[in-house]
Amino acid sequence: MNYIHLAIPVFFALIGIELLATRLFEKDSYRLSDSIGDLSCGVLQQLAEVFLKTALFAGYAGLYARYRLVAVELGSGWAWVACFVAQDFLYYWFHRLSHEVNAGWAAHVVHHQSEEYNLTVALRQGAFQPAESWVFYLPLAVFGFRPAMFLAVSSANTLYQFWIHTRLVGRLGPLEWLLNTPSHHRVHHARNPRYIDRNHGGTLIVWDRLFGTFVPERDEPVYGVTRPLRSFNPVWANLHYWAEMWDVARRSPRPLDRLRVLWKPPGWRPAELGGQQLPPEVDRASYVKFEVPLPGALQLYVLTQFVAVLLATTFYLPRSEALDPTARVAGALAIASSLVSLGGLLDRRAWAAPLELVRLGALVAGTALAGLALPVTAGAVALAAASGLWLVWAGRRGIPLPAELR
Repeated sequence: MNYIHLAIPVFFALIGIELLATRLFEKDSYRLSDSIGDLSCGVLQQLAEVFLKTALFAGYAGLYARYRLVAVELGSGWAWVACFVAQDFLYYWFHRLSHEVNAGWAAHVVHHQSEEYNLTVALRQGAFQPAESWVFYLPLAVFGFRPAMFLAVSSANTLYQFWIHTRLVGRLGPLEWLLNTPSHHRVHHARNPRYIDRNHGGTLIVWDRLFGTFVPERDEPVYGVTRPLRSFNPVWANLHYWAEMWDVARRSPRPLDRLRVLWKPPGWRPAELGGQQLPPEVDRASYVKFEVPLPGALQLYVLTQFVAVLLATTFYLPRSEALDPTARVAGALAIASSLVSLGGLLDRRAWAAPLELVRLGALVAGTALAGLALPVTAGAVALAAASGLWLVWAGRRGIPLPAELR
């Protein structure tokens, strides 16, 4: 059972409530392009899990079956508490190393790229991250925590962390000593040098206090990464730091330095390339967030198409395991290419509108090849044609593109 899939309607209900509350309290934390970028990254991560999760979970289950030291009973309340605490402890170290080692940061950086801080950011996850994180939890299998118990506990930890991605909740008194809270996690998402690489806890903040990585929130941070992504394309969001590491490796004069870039901390360069790059100071009052001006009609087009992609995703994910391999791959590619196309429109890339027209045509072709009833196929053709005309019309409505984005 995938608990995250079951929670998706609750996630969107809470996002809607927070969106209304931010308007009411004049503490605006939402921008359309940024939120679509966040959710697109979350969809990509869930698509990746369709192909990864079974294999990764099988690795845990196989280790438990062959090499466990004991078998912890599911009926024991203390066993559940022990599993929860142990999983949270291991999560702390996975999360901390994801910030301190380049190869880990390349997979995790996606979660930190947004320059806003709201509940959609909680769903912004790296597609490659599950392929790295699962290794950290294998000791739980050796110590006898059953796969079903581990899955439930790790899902609970993930679900807990959703609500702490908000600016609307202040300090929570004594709970701040034990639990990870919105205040603690705002620090974690900061790009201010005094806050970077702090407060790595999942549910509990005690590990940060014990291991010297805790810092309290003194003033509201500037959110994001020290080298902003400057794109709403979810695929580029997952690849850009790998591209940065490749560039450093390519320019490094010594072969060993080309490998060192994988395990050195973010910002590392060999001496010939300037050495360790320190994060620059940043001022919240003068900081300018990345935004591409879009005509209102184009914004509405992207939003409408993105909602359609979300609906398709919610239909696809719970049924993916029952699909044959060809249909599973085709469905994932259709959703992923849609997200790339819409992200390109938000970035106002020259290739985005042609790709979007190709996508609409491919959806019509796919509907026809699926052998659906004639009214369904005719409806798909009509919707695609209307969408294409809307896109062409919206794209011609003029808002000049700033020179730095041309």
